[in-house]
Amino acid sequence: MSRLRVSGFTLSLDGFGAGPGQSLAHPLGEGAEALHGWLVGTRTFHREVLHDAGGETGPEDDLAMRSLENLGAWIMGRNMFGPVRGPWPDATWRGWWGENPPYHVPVFVLTHHAREPLEMAGGTTFHFVTDGPDVALRRAREAAGARDVRLGGGVATIRRYLLAGLVDELHLAVSPVLLGSGEPLLAGVNLPALGYRVAEHMITPHAQHVVLQRS
Repeated sequence: MSRLRVSGFTLSLDGFGAGPGQSLAHPLGEGAEALHGWLVGTRTFHREVLHDAGGETGPEDDLAMRSLENLGAWIMGRNMFGPVRGPWPDATWRGWWGENPPYHVPVFVLTHHAREPLEMAGGTTFHFVTDGPDVALRRAREAAGARDVRLGGGVATIRRYLLAGLVDELHLAVSPVLLGSGEPLLAGVNLPALGYRVAEHMITPHAQHVVLQRS
């Protein structure tokens, strides 16, 4: 069976995975764009998201490349897909990433409101799942085959799968940024009781990286 992975999810030093006041202008919440300094300067980010030849190699780029290895599908929450709330007013919103999103595999979006699949350039198709996280995981694993499923944000989506003991590997990047408020990822989560152990840790110029694996 394919693994369910969280890769390169960034937290502030005080434990928040998103800041307050998420909106179209601040998709990660106010101040939270600063969390991702370790990632946005990498060659992998430039290639996959900005579609240019810029960026730097090095340990952070190695981690960014590793996060994309052996992926057959993604799962994400609706907030990660976009800022639209409630029933879809129309099909205008097509994600944050332009017509060629950096996924290149099927993506299963958790939502309470049905929408037809959205096929994009580069092999990405967004499927909108209204039957809950278990169905999304089953469909993602069917699509991934022997490859892994990557679990994207937001915080609530990761916590849901984490507390259910379904996440096999969790790579967290802890950025030296204080947000003060927002959405905490690990508040009230007893990771050892859920079977997680620290398998790797590394300090890079912009973050501390910790990989947790479930026994």
